[in-house]
Amino acid sequence: MTQVHPPLLQTRRLFLFAPPVIAAGVLGRFLFVAGPQVGLPLQPHAPDWALLARQTPVLQIHIAAAVVALAIGLVLLAGIKGNRLHRTLGWAWVLAMATLAISSFFVRELNGGALSLVHLLSGWTVIILPMAVYAARRHEVVKHRGRMTGLFVGALVIAGLLTLFPGRLIWRVFLG
Repeated sequence: MTQVHPPLLQTRRLFLFAPPVIAAGVLGRFLFVAGPQVGLPLQPHAPDWALLARQTPVLQIHIAAAVVALAIGLVLLAGIKGNRLHRTLGWAWVLAMATLAISSFFVRELNGGALSLVHLLSGWTVIILPMAVYAARRHEVVKHRGRMTGLFVGALVIAGLLTLFPGRLIWRVFLG
């Protein structure tokens, strides 16, 4: 395995977590500070689980896969790499991400029934996910880490933050 020196590891973690944290901060500032000043209908409330229950089964599967992938992904990023738990959770994460990506092709509310730009992330996920697994199987740790981290940040965290825009379902469940 590749040895990573502690300062280099800290720098990698900074670059891994800084973009989503900055994006969340900007989105949060817009939603909670600037939003009400420009007439954004911001009404934080307890989650409206009934709204999720009324959605199509495909959308419910999509949301469930996203929540599972996010939870497992956080555990994998924070945990020890290469042990049995990492491999087992890794396969569960791959399954959740594949379910998330494939189900997204059947979720088309954004663009009047057609595919949208968001679906590019799904296509990217379907291509990169097997490449990342292949890299892990070949013990190419650097390639595996880079691809899985890119999927986590790009296809899960950033795409997840985009669901918090006004009018979207997750916005309505928590803030609308």
